[in-house]
Amino acid sequence: MSRIGILPIEIPEGVTVTVDKDNLVTVKGPKGELQQKVDSSITLKVENNTLELSRKSEEKDHKSKHGLYRSLVNNMVVGVSRGYTIQQELVGVGYRAEAKGQRLEMSLGFSHDVHMELPPEVHVETKTERRSNPIITLTSCDKQLLGAVAAKIRSLRPPEPYKGKGIRFVGEEVRRKAGKAASV
Repeated sequence: MSRIGILPIEIPEGVTVTVDKDNLVTVKGPKGELQQKVDSSITLKVENNTLELSRKSEEKDHKSKHGLYRSLVNNMVVGVSRGYTIQQELVGVGYRAEAKGQRLEMSLGFSHDVHMELPPEVHVETKTERRSNPIITLTSCDKQLLGAVAAKIRSLRPPEPYKGKGIRFVGEEVRRKAGKAASV
């Protein structure tokens, strides 16, 4: 039995979950609205502010989808009720970030500035204080989209192992390497 798939999903106050006949799950809440198509081998049942997922058989494919879709729907419920936040910091001399609406402008040590247009579902804020690294804060109700955007930003200048310069998640530990040893 799937340990994740059998857990019921608690639906908080202010969140509505609807399932139509094509297994399209729609979750509405104070932070937004999300939709997810669920495989036909999984059945969903909403009752008493809980959502339960069950599978039709014990096939390996059905077992894996049971846990997957339970996690996806749970992430949707949490996203529309509380939302998700990812913070990234720019480590390096002269690295800057500035948010202008849905456009993120960064100076990352290249010969040119990097401009990135963000999806409308993702809200971006930047904070720059003296003597500290610039911080980029991304918030959204869609966990998948938020992770993809954060990974794209990080891929522009991943942290390098010698000096640790680059874009990293706040709290991320970068493994450092020793430099070239001087010869005697």
